[in-house]
Amino acid sequence: MPTPPLPAPVDRALRAANGGDIDGFLAAFADDGAVNDWGREFRGEEEIRGWSDQEFIGRQVTLEVTAVRTQGSTTTVSLQVGGNGYTGPSDFAFTVEGDRIALMRITG
Repeated sequence: MPTPPLPAPVDRALRAANGGDIDGFLAAFADDGAVNDWGREFRGEEEIRGWSDQEFIGRQVTLEVTAVRTQGSTTTVSLQVGGNGYTGPSDFAFTVEGDRIALMRITG
């Protein structure tokens, strides 16, 4: 069964991450957007870039979508994560406001 389409900013962020494009990844976020990685929060471009350089794109992350579910403004994407950091299944919950990501929460 095919997965539902991703909201445009989520699709842009995942494509950028898979392509190693940190600037494209950051552009998908609102100016005050945040990443919550298991309770550790990184807000704004500088903090998200630092986190990503150390733990995400800087670790050559790969993300394969396995499921998508949306409730209200939050889309949870189940992913198979690969690369040189954490590998395995994980859920990322994206809260979208307008055409940008307000929050990307890594939940499991």
